Amino acid sequence: MTQSKARDAVILKETNLPRRDWVILPLLGLLTIVLMASSTEFAARQLFSQSKTTNETCLFPDLSNGVRAIPNSVCWEKAPEDGWVEYKFDSCGYRSGMTCGPKSPGTYRLVAIGSSTAMGARVAFDKTMAALLPKELSRLTERRVELYNEGMGFGFARSTALRFSNVLAAKPDLILWVLTPLDVDFATYPMPETPSEGPERAAGVRTHIGDRSIRTLIMDTVHERIGNIESGIALRHLLYEHESQKNYIQSSLALTRGDHPHSLSVYEDTGFLNARLDPRWELHLREFDTYATDVEAKAMAANVPLVAVLVPNRAQAAMLSLGEWPPGYDPYKLDDEVRAIIERHGGTFIDILPDFRTVPNPERHYFPVDGHLDANGQAMISGFLAKALTSGAVPALKATPTSQIASAKEN
Repeated sequence: MTQSKARDAVILKETNLPRRDWVILPLLGLLTIVLMASSTEFAARQLFSQSKTTNETCLFPDLSNGVRAIPNSVCWEKAPEDGWVEYKFDSCGYRSGMTCGPKSPGTYRLVAIGSSTAMGARVAFDKTMAALLPKELSRLTERRVELYNEGMGFGFARSTALRFSNVLAAKPDLILWVLTPLDVDFATYPMPETPSEGPERAAGVRTHIGDRSIRTLIMDTVHERIGNIESGIALRHLLYEHESQKNYIQSSLALTRGDHPHSLSVYEDTGFLNARLDPRWELHLREFDTYATDVEAKAMAANVPLVAVLVPNRAQAAMLSLGEWPPGYDPYKLDDEVRAIIERHGGTFIDILPDFRTVPNPERHYFPVDGHLDANGQAMISGFLAKALTSGAVPALKATPTSQIASAKEN
């Protein structure tokens, strides 16, 4: 009994900590948390840093003529999930990789239109679809094919329609409209105006690191959720990159920007994957139809064929590859709607969605958080387009028997 009382006295004495310890211990715990968070953020900033300049630094809004780039400008960008990328615009203000001017005699010219995916955002030019596709088409058709790229950041349907006279001025033999769900969702969206940047900036300006830039719509949305905390981007990148395809699809389908307007990257919105589109997406389709009508009417008047294609977003690509999805969803729904619009106005629509069934985990060819295609993704889409364009959809680009035999042997 005496030993028990002595032990209880010791325990009681130990639990009666000095008052200063009740202050010091929580502070030590808080300091530990701060140090851990700071070191995590420091590491994330080294691995997922981003530049103050982006490709939009070379762009300026033009409410009358659509978004344009400053002719002969060069901008550099470091996105959190990628290395440094150069954006070099020609004398007409496009990331074309060639001289702005008439095509060479005997050349079949495609002019690509669309937004950032068509422009090849986040990817070095020589690895973009605009650089890869004409080489593959030339090989398959055994004729000289070139692609003049008029894809532009913020070049959604409205901006593309406003700049369409530039498309026809390039004297295309074919217009290739590279669409994404974002082009429908933001059909009427103009580029944000900034008073410090505009056409008054001298042609030939070279933008260096540290200049003021317009933040991309995508990264703005991410920053609205997590501020400038790069560890948040790093965590989401790692989770999305290594998550199983099925789990990624399930988590993605729980997200719709209509329900969470400030919590998602625009590339994460999955509302268009519903088998029955909500009123918001029905409205966007009607808006897109308005601009598609204008674009196709002008192409038809100029006697230039127009071919459109819908490139899926990351979650949609995963669903197509897996080949299964929960009830109430349909990854082909928006594709069908866009096809109906394009074909109703006399254009040609090529469907590359079935090709995603042949690619294991195609979502890994997209930047997990940013949502744009990476270099492998641009090459993947280029391959799908080359196959579709030379399979009879465009008679002038039909693959020759020799190239078909060669391709069959390679496969």
